[in-house]
Amino acid sequence: MSPYEFAHDLDTPVHPISALDYMPREQMEALQLHRLKATVKLCYERVPLTRRRMDERGVRPEHIKTLKDIALLPFMIKHDLRDEYPLGLNAADMSEVARFHCSSGTTGKPIVITNTLNDIEVWRNGAMRAFAMFGLRAHDVLQVSYGYGLFTGGLGAHYAGEGIGCAVLPTSGGNTERQLMLMRDLGVTAIACTPSYFLHLIDEGIKAGMDFRRDTRLKHGIFGAEPWTNAMREKIEDLTGICAHDIYGLTEISGPGVAGDCQYRCGLHVFEDHFYPEIVDPETLEPLPDGEEGELVFTTLDRTGTPMLRYRTRDISRIMTGVCKCGRTIRRIARVSARSDDMLIIRGVNVFPSQIETGLLAVDKVLPHYQIVVDRKGDLDSLEVKVEVMPEAFGDDIKSLESLKRRIGASIQHIININVAVTLAEPNSLPRSEGKIKRVIDNRPKE
Repeated sequence: MSPYEFAHDLDTPVHPISALDYMPREQMEALQLHRLKATVKLCYERVPLTRRRMDERGVRPEHIKTLKDIALLPFMIKHDLRDEYPLGLNAADMSEVARFHCSSGTTGKPIVITNTLNDIEVWRNGAMRAFAMFGLRAHDVLQVSYGYGLFTGGLGAHYAGEGIGCAVLPTSGGNTERQLMLMRDLGVTAIACTPSYFLHLIDEGIKAGMDFRRDTRLKHGIFGAEPWTNAMREKIEDLTGICAHDIYGLTEISGPGVAGDCQYRCGLHVFEDHFYPEIVDPETLEPLPDGEEGELVFTTLDRTGTPMLRYRTRDISRIMTGVCKCGRTIRRIARVSARSDDMLIIRGVNVFPSQIETGLLAVDKVLPHYQIVVDRKGDLDSLEVKVEVMPEAFGDDIKSLESLKRRIGASIQHIININVAVTLAEPNSLPRSEGKIKRVIDNRPKE
């Protein structure tokens, strides 16, 4: 039985919250255009930065007559939110603001997003539709191990679970021993967290003698907030027997619930009545046709606190069209496994951490915990990959260990065309994270 069949009652009818996912394209595009016009008008009238940029381009709200006219509008980037800190991009009266959320993991000033009650409902709707698509229903027990607070992960998953009717266990991050105890004792059937934190839970559970198949009722893992590869998904499913779902979101747009994958795993369905996707060339910023890979850009269509026009996510993806096998008509984006701002340039070659992860996990005896160290020796960049391997690997003779290192190095080189130094590490020796994990240490001098 596949993880998907295990995790889903295939005879369960489509959840009522999902009706918009099947809307005919003509109706969806009419709804998108109506909402786009309203959002552009709101931004022009209430956000000085947007009005100034539109005026510089000679563009006014009435120039938006078709969806293609979105290309007339200026882009927004994360630095705009920092430059306009704290409330320069807020479009709502303070009497309408219900909550603030801020970005995590940054230095200096954070980005601040205002949310009206309307925005929270938009967020909740997208997250619920994602969870319903994953197969969660009212009988499920959902453990939310994303962080709560300024980060959107915890509350987004919480909204989705409660909205569907699940019993929600809001553990947040940390206190791993208690997390595992409650998972077992309360019969948790679904968990929402970062993939790296779930790997940490797996490690700690195994050390405590826990078998996820035998000792838990876990069926669903809802993972996001950091790039992860299909190889990582397969490793998680092999270790636990669960179905690992991919959910996409970002604080600037709406938190988790912008997109998610269905049972056919052929891209992530975008809830595009709320969030309009584009793909642009990262260098020229020219729109790319559907099917071509580039930078993912989103426009919020019905948010009223901090609406975003053509926000550059820095995520690398492509738009997939056509009705999915699941019957949904909303468009899909290819899984995001890399970000343009995570790209490393090593000896003139563009390298993404996800490429290294794919090479690592293709080799037996390798565990899904690794660290990439970049340095500069003289004028030459060096790339080291530290990776944990199974305990039995260290029981082998020196020749076997050297052979394993060579196989790992060759697997990575086959993908990135660069020689790498491989360091084998014992299990549980590399750093773990309860939030977003830091995979790359770049020791090169800043230029």
